[in-house]
Amino acid sequence: MTMNPTELKGALEAIIYAADEPATLEQIANAVGEEKSSVRATLDEMIAAYASEDRGVEIRAVAGGYKFYTKPQHHEVVRRFIKSLRPPLRLTMPALETLAVIAYRQPVTGPEIQEIRGVNVSGVIKTLLEKRLIVTAGRKAVMGRPIMYRSSKEFLIRFGLSDLEELPSLKEFEQLARAALGSDEGIAPVEPELSESMDGVEAAASEATAAEAVAEPAPQNSQEATEPAETVAEHSEHTKAESAS
Repeated sequence: MTMNPTELKGALEAIIYAADEPATLEQIANAVGEEKSSVRATLDEMIAAYASEDRGVEIRAVAGGYKFYTKPQHHEVVRRFIKSLRPPLRLTMPALETLAVIAYRQPVTGPEIQEIRGVNVSGVIKTLLEKRLIVTAGRKAVMGRPIMYRSSKEFLIRFGLSDLEELPSLKEFEQLARAALGSDEGIAPVEPELSESMDGVEAAASEATAAEAVAEPAPQNSQEATEPAETVAEHSEHTKAESAS
């Protein structure tokens, strides 16, 4: 049964809206029972209409299919709305760095993350799993069969992303994370390095030593100061005795 243009547009809109993944042209054409050329032409019209009209969403051709996306100018509003639906999330910078590695290299194993970051990440991975920002993605077919990790749907929701194709550059990731997690309030403080603490202790000790050196009184040569006076007194008494005799 052939649909008229209005019916076809409505059907295509409903299919793309309901699809979790980008709906391919073949899938859509099979669902509506129309030729691919007719469906493609209608989709092109819809994409142009959504792009030009004052709407909050648009249809994009991505990953071999079609999907609804919020328009870039509304991303900040959408992020604020999504943040308001969930309690604040606090992450340390090490956790945020590990999350970035997983997001951009997924699926990735613990040893691979550890090699990139240069530190043990088992504790951080456990935290990210507990916060449901990452999920397991099976085991890698190598010796030891380590567990692989990938970002979760909660990760997309927290960061206001439709899918991973919307991930920004690595340079912009921290700015996006601060916006999604509540600016600086959403990133837990990191304790100062031990070396910095030791530098502070050494500096304080040096200042204390210098202060003691300044406050220390100069040595008193009391013996040297009294000897001339005693000698003069003895000489004076001896002169008086001679005069009396």
